[in-house]
Amino acid sequence: MILKLEVPVIVQIGVVHLPMDTVLAMGPGSIIELDKNAEGELDLLVNNRKIGSGIALKVGESFGIQISNIGDVGERVAAMSR
Repeated sequence: MILKLEVPVIVQIGVVHLPMDTVLAMGPGSIIELDKNAEGELDLLVNNRKIGSGIALKVGESFGIQISNIGDVGERVAAMSR
């Protein structure tokens, strides 16, 4: 039964910390430079905890992630429990 629960899965391209005045000054066309290069691996998160990583790819008209590294089952279960 627990295996049928749905959990949020996030593919994170990068993180940046900005001062509040910079965030408030943003508008359409603003560009935010992230902490990863364009060819870098993306982080795969469950409940905001990293469980793996992979590379971005195009699947039809959508984006996807090809997993290249993933934690063991215990790490994945731990991520779902928080």
